Amino acid sequence: MLNDLKVKVGPQFYRYHIGAIEYVPEVLTEYAAKNVLIVHGTVSWEKAKQWLNFLQDDRYIFSYHQYTGECSYYGADRIAAVVQEKQIDFIIGVGGGKLVDLVGYAAHTININFGVIPTLASNCAPWTPLSVMYKESGESEGKTEHYLRQAAFFITDPKLVIDSPVEYFIAGLADTLAKWYESDAILQQEHLQNEPFLQMAGYTSQLCKDAITHNSAKAIADMKKLEVTEEFIHLSEIVFAVAGLVGGLGDKYARNAAAHAMHDAMSKYIAESHQFLHGEKVAYGIFYQLAIEKKWEMIDALLPFYQELNLPTSLHQMGIFPEDETVLEKMVQFIDSKEKVHLIPVPITKDLLLDSIFKLEKYTN
Repeated sequence: MLNDLKVKVGPQFYRYHIGAIEYVPEVLTEYAAKNVLIVHGTVSWEKAKQWLNFLQDDRYIFSYHQYTGECSYYGADRIAAVVQEKQIDFIIGVGGGKLVDLVGYAAHTININFGVIPTLASNCAPWTPLSVMYKESGESEGKTEHYLRQAAFFITDPKLVIDSPVEYFIAGLADTLAKWYESDAILQQEHLQNEPFLQMAGYTSQLCKDAITHNSAKAIADMKKLEVTEEFIHLSEIVFAVAGLVGGLGDKYARNAAAHAMHDAMSKYIAESHQFLHGEKVAYGIFYQLAIEKKWEMIDALLPFYQELNLPTSLHQMGIFPEDETVLEKMVQFIDSKEKVHLIPVPITKDLLLDSIFKLEKYTN
């Protein structure tokens, strides 16, 4: 029996279908919300406004706050100031992953309920009670804030989501694929075999992997044509909802091992990596973790899928391999500092972590 497992399943209320956003007032009534702050971005907000009929509901007073584009401590402080000034009793975040991360963290710090209306399917941020923190410059803080508060609701409409950039959806598929590759070896260890929540986390990660590897091409093609099909709905739901169950059920044993640690290290120490989306960097990170585990045959098996979706396979391919090896050494030191990396059932050393970078570059180029 594990004494350190923290299960945080997901939002209190979830709906994802055509017309789902019309149900937002029901949840606001459940939470006795009256004075509501809408946190939004720029481009996504212009697209989303037409779907938010509840903004005309005179039972509520709505205030609006445009975030800076980063999930930062500065951004959370700005939201807190607005909440205090306008006596807000509920926050709704409308936008992508960084925005919902910011809203979740801000709500945690000021002890207020919140809901999210995602405008794209690029990661599981709308589902999970954690926030990946950045500086306003876009540099990673190298820190993820975990909290116990979950969203009061996660509600969105596939007609809104399908009108988002396709590259974000593809990055989301890659980010979700990592759920299985980061957790499987950990969960297969004998001392974790008889833990029911870990078993469910494993089943869920397998569901994600199978759906993505089998149906991505069709879902992406449908999205490019703006056709809300069963395949698109299914995979977008896998990305921003079901994927969050993996870490929610499995906690540290099924969340963010070497693939995500590599993402954070790249974001922290390679400024040029900021041009790539979160999921694209995680896609490279999957190959990096497999190199650490010396599972070269899995890399071979994934290569056709990566080529089909145009996902990065090496730092050289991305054009960001550091010329200064001390940068790599800092990245490795950072990766080695992450507890979850050491849950991988191989002896993790800084030498192995560094050597795996060079071996992967050689193997994929």
